[in-house]
Amino acid sequence: MRVSVPETTLVRRGLTFLLASAGGGLFWVLGLPLPFLFGPMAFCLAAALAHLPITGFGQVSVAARTILGVAVGASITPDVIAELPRMALSVALIPVFIALIALVGVPFFRRLWGFDAPTAYYAAMPGGLQDMVIFGTEAGGNPRALSLIHATRVLIIVTLAPFILSQFYGAALTNPIGDPAASLPWHEMAIMVVAAWVGWKGGVRLGLFGASILGPMIVTAALSLTDVIHSRPPAEAIVVAQFFIGCGIGVHFLGVTWKEVTRVVAAGVAYVLVLATLAAGFTGLVTALGLGDPVPVFLAFAPGGQAEMTVLAIVTGADLGFVITHHLTRIVIVIVGAPVVARIIARGRPG
Repeated sequence: MRVSVPETTLVRRGLTFLLASAGGGLFWVLGLPLPFLFGPMAFCLAAALAHLPITGFGQVSVAARTILGVAVGASITPDVIAELPRMALSVALIPVFIALIALVGVPFFRRLWGFDAPTAYYAAMPGGLQDMVIFGTEAGGNPRALSLIHATRVLIIVTLAPFILSQFYGAALTNPIGDPAASLPWHEMAIMVVAAWVGWKGGVRLGLFGASILGPMIVTAALSLTDVIHSRPPAEAIVVAQFFIGCGIGVHFLGVTWKEVTRVVAAGVAYVLVLATLAAGFTGLVTALGLGDPVPVFLAFAPGGQAEMTVLAIVTGADLGFVITHHLTRIVIVIVGAPVVARIIARGRPG
């Protein structure tokens, strides 16, 4: 059978890279915010919806996420540790935040959109996309629906968050993402590369969730706290991380059918409004109580992906320690609770 466009993995990735590069270049020339995140995301999303033969970059994309783990870890200094008690009250609100999401989100998907119980629960939980799809599938949920709903959530929040930050909080998205590589000590950059690799692979071996980010973060934080490294990864590395994150968000919509758009994606869009309302309420509460500044509190409670919120925290100059502590708490609670809920759902199913 003859095909008009070769669809080997190499060719598909080549096309994806060219489209993403074109998107990043165009957004950069136009002076749009975060061009190397939103350019690749927009072009890959358009290509996916047009059913072009594109694909993700596999382990290369995972490796790119380690850069963000190193960036967060390098930002954890003794001064940040000294601030942890100040975060305790706002972190204590995270379980309440998740409980409200479950109470509102599960009936939303179950009764309004007709999803089965496991799909409704794992679609409602604001955990990592891959984690929720894996746990949801094991619990008997629909993996395609879960993937599209969470991809829609991340896409919309990542797209709207910069607008909200600039228009409602007056935050400039111009904070330097890092120093140029030429200005950093070569031995520190070499140490960061080793920390990224050891943290990632060590985290995978230990079964650490989000190993590509959390493993490098833990290793680099230890190096930062012991005065071994004194800077974040170079700006060029952060740009690479943004590029592959943007590609990944767009590629998740590959093969979407019109039926899925009108039901699954529409449910995801509607649910983002629910999440946004809850997140706005908690952001206002934490800010009013004086537990944090508006921008980092917004990013801490925004139910987007951990990697994407890290990028926004970097470009706004927000307190990375505050943002990542809250996101880690949210993810830990959701992940730890997922197997428990899966067993409850399994017991409640006939047969």
